[in-house]
Amino acid sequence: MDYFEFSFRVDAQEDFYKDLLLNAVSEAGFDTFEDTADGFNAYISSESYDELTLRQHLKPFEEMFAFSYHFTFIPQKNWNEVWESNFEPIVISDRCYIRATFHAPHPEYPYEIVIDPKMSFGTGHHQTTSMMMEFMLEENLRGKTVLDMGCGTGILAILAAKLGASGVTAIDFDPVCYESTKENSVLNHTSEIQVFCGSAEAIPDIRTDIIFANINRNILLEQIYRYAEILDTGGSLYLSGFYEVDCPLLLEEAAKYSLEYTSQKKLDNWVALKLLKKQVV
Repeated sequence: MDYFEFSFRVDAQEDFYKDLLLNAVSEAGFDTFEDTADGFNAYISSESYDELTLRQHLKPFEEMFAFSYHFTFIPQKNWNEVWESNFEPIVISDRCYIRATFHAPHPEYPYEIVIDPKMSFGTGHHQTTSMMMEFMLEENLRGKTVLDMGCGTGILAILAAKLGASGVTAIDFDPVCYESTKENSVLNHTSEIQVFCGSAEAIPDIRTDIIFANINRNILLEQIYRYAEILDTGGSLYLSGFYEVDCPLLLEEAAKYSLEYTSQKKLDNWVALKLLKKQVV
């Protein structure tokens, strides 16, 4: 699958304006974002991109504040070179070492994950992924059933398996992510992970103890009902892939399904939420 990378420059100093613009871009179908010094990069598959839709979502802000953007077409064949030139090892919470196959191992860390990202997203470098992994390292996953929704490279599912989860399911709608997760599972000797290609309809009808969903605001809003359906009472739902400004909307939707706010992490205006499935009286 080919992608477009849009680089947005926001001249306003307040982060609020950048958040407004990012939300508008998200509503136009962009599903992956990366902070930059003067704005953000946004990614969308060539199949999903519609120029008119983007312009319609940006129009309300044209007189509110100054911004500009340009885009680059990224064919699938270029992604391996991009990742290999930019992907450096990373350590999460001094316990989990993440590297590519072309990096040297460091067995002194309790957990090591090897990721060949190819064209899929999720190497631990993005704020949302690192916060989710921090949550995972704080959680007791031993013997628990876990769903990794929007799995990308499968990094969260792999960590869940290494932390002792008894059953791990990973789902992504992108066929490249699906294949990447399967390959990375083999690389990390966690081939017991069940991997499915699809969206909410691909979620198995089985009770789940813990769900990790690192996607984007719009998809989370659409799928929260389904997470609540399979999540056991007392189970935990972790959400990320959005900015702080999106939290009230997500929490309002979650409350409809007895999902109660517990805690959060914040990094550079990105947020990860922990919710608890309450007993329905």
